Amino acid sequence: MGRFVGQYVGRFAPSPTGPLHAGSLVAALASWLQARAHGGQWLIRIEDVDTPRCIPGVEVIILNQLAVCGLHSDGPILRQSDRSGQYQAALDHLVAQGLAYPCACTRKEIEAAQSRPLARHSAAVYPGTCRQGLDGKTARAWRLNVDAVIDTLNLPVPTPWCDAVLGQQAQNVATAVGDFVLRRADGLWAYQLAVVVDDAAQDINHVVRGADLSDNTARQIVLQKALGLTTPQYHHTPLVMGADGEKLSKQNGAQALDLSNPLAALNAAACVLGLPDQSGAVACALAHWVELTRQA
Repeated sequence: MGRFVGQYVGRFAPSPTGPLHAGSLVAALASWLQARAHGGQWLIRIEDVDTPRCIPGVEVIILNQLAVCGLHSDGPILRQSDRSGQYQAALDHLVAQGLAYPCACTRKEIEAAQSRPLARHSAAVYPGTCRQGLDGKTARAWRLNVDAVIDTLNLPVPTPWCDAVLGQQAQNVATAVGDFVLRRADGLWAYQLAVVVDDAAQDINHVVRGADLSDNTARQIVLQKALGLTTPQYHHTPLVMGADGEKLSKQNGAQALDLSNPLAALNAAACVLGLPDQSGAVACALAHWVELTRQA
């Protein structure tokens, strides 16, 4: 098991856009087990920054689902919808350092500027159109000037990190993503900024999450460096796939967890993590998996 400085602090950060499904429970269980195995804290954060997609009442459902599975936060629950002031302060800091700028481009304009057709499920790389100014246009969003961050701080290119599961990873953020959004055109805060600010605020030093989020890691590391924040250790868990071969998600209609038998749901999640089935009480099963995780 990896070494780290200070107490292990991990988190599970669901979005209240629908109840937890089988894939969500894998990430929740994995993050909880790692925190317990390291004698650390496990915190819950509600990532409700994308307010139009959030459904009233779902946060309560999610917390109840976790509680039925024996997974309880070790501290107060943080909600992104309460933290606009902290995100604004972070953006103000970046702007003052010359590391962020306003952008007037629409999605259609960005897609039209691509030099090659977009691959399926991939986003357009921002070409830096507004980096030198708006040329009289009205600002819509705010972006991080990735090249400026890398040059100012003399960061390595591509951005490297060592993942506890995936091993050594690297991504050239400037060419793979471009200058990414910090505040959206609709005025909402972008996920990348919110998650980096919140991880720092909660002293998160280990991020355990689904492998579908690994592509965000390099962007978050660059942003952490720009804000002078510590980079956590990353651990990306296997995904649960649907019958269509796509990742199980709320967007593709994943069914809410059937928790009429919580241990059965936990056993299914544990199987994805390479842990054996357990019988008996949920608490006993969790304790056994913690011991196996500690020994791994």
